[in-house]
Amino acid sequence: MSLLEVQNLKVHFPVRRGMFRRASEFVRAVDDVSFRIEPGETVGLVGESGCGKTTLGRAIVRLIEPTAGSVRFQGTDITRLHGTALRDVRRKLQIIFQDPYSSLNPRMTVEDIVAEPLDVHRIARDARERRRRVQELLADVGLDPAYADRYPHEFSGGQRQRIGIARALALEPKLIVCDEPVSALDVSVQAQIINLLQDLQRKRGIACLFIAHDLAVVEHISRRVMVMYLGRIVESGDARELLRAPRHPYTRALISAVPVIDPESKRSRILLSGDAPSPIDPPSGCAFHPRCPIAVPQCRVETPRLEGETAHQTACHLSGQTKSAPRAELNKGQT
Repeated sequence: MSLLEVQNLKVHFPVRRGMFRRASEFVRAVDDVSFRIEPGETVGLVGESGCGKTTLGRAIVRLIEPTAGSVRFQGTDITRLHGTALRDVRRKLQIIFQDPYSSLNPRMTVEDIVAEPLDVHRIARDARERRRRVQELLADVGLDPAYADRYPHEFSGGQRQRIGIARALALEPKLIVCDEPVSALDVSVQAQIINLLQDLQRKRGIACLFIAHDLAVVEHISRRVMVMYLGRIVESGDARELLRAPRHPYTRALISAVPVIDPESKRSRILLSGDAPSPIDPPSGCAFHPRCPIAVPQCRVETPRLEGETAHQTACHLSGQTKSAPRAELNKGQT
């Protein structure tokens, strides 16, 4: 049985206008998404800003209420849970937020921040055990346990993110949603946090949904990658295969936009026409067809399904008829 199984998940936000604030339109942030995560597996989720990645991650942990669909965690549909039942599931399902500056309460000490999950779920028997557990968690994420009495403003961005990771680990979860945990950090600090997450995952057997913009980071940390466009998954597969031989034209455009270090490298840049459509009024058929360089009339009227062999699936009518893009060496900047 899969650890997490998302089926036909939708998150639509109402757009209220007029004197009576009636919902005349809806923002389709997540529109019919399905995927699975196995125990101990890391799955990367990439896509441009506004495609629905963060909304999907927050809907999985019920920080945002889904409009339709199901989220089964260890066989239980958590979209139907409330109160104590939902709180019990959240012990095994945690999230690391993108911004380490706004995700920590500035009025709380590090000990209180990290111990808050322990207090909510009444894990620690007394103050001594509570402090011991906090010090262990700080040591696990590479921070001096003596920092427990300090406040968030006394730490750098990377250290604050380590505190956020310690808080997420406090209840020994089975799955962590990492919502772009390194995008607000310096490059050198990013590498440290990525290595820390990998070490912790390996030692504790934690599964991870890793949301990010950086394709090289996603390839490094993920076993599988999903590419999202306008609320839908358009390609999914093994990380190395997908990023070196993408089949969907949107994935190819994403990879072609990755900066290269070698000035002599000759990578052809794929420039997409126009802007991403509005999620309030998405195009008919394939949502990518207004910007797609190979679109055919079928793309304008028929929505493609995510199909193909299990190891590599694509939502494109032409995925089996077009040649794969050249091998993309993301880290070396070669094609």
